[in-house]
Amino acid sequence: MGNAKCSTHTISIEHVTIRSTNAFDDVRGKLESLAPQIDDGIFTLLRYGESTRALQELLASPPLTIFGQRDHGALLAIAGLRHRSIQYDIGNPLTASKMTRHQLSAGLYAPIRVLLHDSGDRGATFEYDRPASVFGQFGSEEVNIVARQLDRDLQTLLEAAAS
Repeated sequence: MGNAKCSTHTISIEHVTIRSTNAFDDVRGKLESLAPQIDDGIFTLLRYGESTRALQELLASPPLTIFGQRDHGALLAIAGLRHRSIQYDIGNPLTASKMTRHQLSAGLYAPIRVLLHDSGDRGATFEYDRPASVFGQFGSEEVNIVARQLDRDLQTLLEAAAS
């Protein structure tokens, strides 16, 4: 047996739900137009040591972008269920670096995971865990400042997509 040591601690998380009376497809389309897919060219620039150019690109990009998405609703077909549900990873590499430079473990939660699903009443619902509560576990004021701004940016984005 090795010298591994495991520790755990309990944290409190605030869960946010934003409901829309707009149709799922309309909310999805609006979200994807307001937060475009991240330009993977940024990561190519970083791989080739072009950090100054990558920073310029990030400074010119939207505050939040979609890093990836998964059709979670399709998984429910395994259980014979039909729901429209998309899981998004939403964030900004520059924002993430402003946190991880102070607390590398913050990389566990950046980008933020957001779920969009149909509400059953022809509407749509966003759900996510409030970034300030998730990142607050690290006890770093530098991280908390960035996380509070991320809270505002994410809520603004999702409310705009839901309206």
